Amino acid sequence: MFEWSDEQVMVRDAIRRFIDEEIKPHLDELEHGDLPPYDIIRTMYATFGMDAMAKDRFARQLERRRAGDGASAPSERSGDGGSAAMTLIPTIELCRYCPGIVTAMGVSVGLAAGTVMKRGTPEQMERWGLDLMTFAKVGAWAITEPDSGSDALGGMKTSARRDGDEYVLNGNKTFITNGPYADVVVLYAKLDDGSDTPVRDRKVLTFVLDKGMPGFEQSKPFRKMGLHSSPTGELFLSDVRVGTDRLLGGTEEEPGGGGRQSAKDNFVQERASLAAMALGVIEQCLELSVEYAKNRTLWGQRIGDRQLIQLKLAKMEVARLNVQNLVFRYLEMEAAGRSPTLAEASAMKLYAAQAASEVAMEAVQLFGGNGYMAEYRVEQLARDAKVFQIYAGTDEIQVTHVAKDLLNR
Repeated sequence: MFEWSDEQVMVRDAIRRFIDEEIKPHLDELEHGDLPPYDIIRTMYATFGMDAMAKDRFARQLERRRAGDGASAPSERSGDGGSAAMTLIPTIELCRYCPGIVTAMGVSVGLAAGTVMKRGTPEQMERWGLDLMTFAKVGAWAITEPDSGSDALGGMKTSARRDGDEYVLNGNKTFITNGPYADVVVLYAKLDDGSDTPVRDRKVLTFVLDKGMPGFEQSKPFRKMGLHSSPTGELFLSDVRVGTDRLLGGTEEEPGGGGRQSAKDNFVQERASLAAMALGVIEQCLELSVEYAKNRTLWGQRIGDRQLIQLKLAKMEVARLNVQNLVFRYLEMEAAGRSPTLAEASAMKLYAAQAASEVAMEAVQLFGGNGYMAEYRVEQLARDAKVFQIYAGTDEIQVTHVAKDLLNR
């Protein structure tokens, strides 16, 4: 695959019209944190029939689960990347202007809903899956803790202690996308079974919590460097009592590797998808930079005629081509029925995140003093792009996953 199909271009153009009408007029409100992104996302779902498609997909997945099959099957994929392309195209286009919307939507639908649909019982899928998939409810995916950071699984301290037919949850989570507003939270906790097993090695269980449960508190949105349109917060659990109906899969002996494997599977999806987010930022920064280089004049000459500026533009284009090729490769893998390994997804994220951050900062430099002003969107994109090197695993963590794979071959 080296370019979008005609059908995919039509989808891309429709998304661009939606952005012009529904997102651009609200960019300042989104950027200042005055407008949570959820109503805009719901409008997009209704406009493009994404809610109806989600209902159909939900029905198919539920039917397969009841029949004893997995939640994900090759039949969901088509010869040109299928549903994966239709997910990544909006991701790319939205990230040209508002990466935070993609983060908020991706965590709710991709991680929260995806985990419920892959790991839940049919009853749990019906209870939470449909509302999350259609964005009727906002979801959060809670794994990161204040003292664990990149050591998300080993350093986890949030505990689940058995008490009769229930579990008692204690701990807190931080840097949780959608945390302040989430209606449903997929939460990971270490099993406290009273044994001498070191905390690092204890079983990881996955629970589903609802907003307003006794002992469960959600913080106000954090103030942060960028991605202001994606609300981020902290979760606090103080003796939160849950039944086995909220234990994802309904048993501690969940097949497929349990909570640890569930988290790792989501890391693969999240990291691979970030390449599409990076591509959107790179495309927009390059487009804005080329336009500025054509029209900005100094000493009677447009700056685009100067070699140092041309070098910046050329490097941006190289980055765009490379990241676009990573996205196309991912779509070809999906079409062939193969998902990236953790190492492959980590390599994609590592390169794409660094490329997006470097391109955005070079765009600021090319704009000079104007690039430092909020009026020119490269300032926002530079702040937004930096988080690509941090969330879903820092650059340093991606390096370890890629290197360990190479050394263990």
